[in-house]
Amino acid sequence: MLGIGKVGGDDERPQRRVTIGYLLAVGKYPITFDEWDACVRDGGSDFTPGDEGWGRGQRPVINVSWYDAQTYLRWLNRKAGFQEEDPRRYRLLSEAEWEFACRARNQGQWPFGDMEFQLREYAWYFDNSGKQTHPVGVKKPNPFGLFDMNGNVWEWVEDVWHRNYMGSPGNGSAWLTGGDVSRRVLRGGAWIVRAERCRSASRLRDDPSNRDRCSGFRVARTLE
Repeated sequence: MLGIGKVGGDDERPQRRVTIGYLLAVGKYPITFDEWDACVRDGGSDFTPGDEGWGRGQRPVINVSWYDAQTYLRWLNRKAGFQEEDPRRYRLLSEAEWEFACRARNQGQWPFGDMEFQLREYAWYFDNSGKQTHPVGVKKPNPFGLFDMNGNVWEWVEDVWHRNYMGSPGNGSAWLTGGDVSRRVLRGGAWIVRAERCRSASRLRDDPSNRDRCSGFRVARTLE
């Protein structure tokens, strides 16, 4: 069951059942500056995002739009030898896939449950971030072994924005029809937000061309 209404708004409802009937590989970390800069050096992109003076390396890449993420994915798939129509290609997660991966079968507010004091062990957010991002993989992983799913940076997903989940796909696929096609979805919270906004169900919408110091992305692929 995805979506939860304990403290969330109407955009997180209704809670719905999603069946992901395929093997899904999810990036252990958000894409880092090291990985983005490798793409630039290889000619995959001519855009070098700023790091706000916080440093690059293993910090999650920021100031990248949804469109920038698609550019990175095209480069990554070329390097891996995947064609555009290949179902195994690297891509953004769907919103449903992202929440499934974040929750790791936990129906609490966070992957570890409902005790907010524990969030410091798993996430960089307003209370402990020092108003900046931090290198990936420093905090504890969720039960699926994924790091930084909550906090550090908001993560772009594939879906267009819908104001709630009425009529959403039940098979884990990205929801690309209807809704506000001028906005894409981000998930997970960031270094700048309070604990409530880092909940597994929390959602954000933004213009897909916007580059923001709070936003990055994670990659996934479907396995045969």
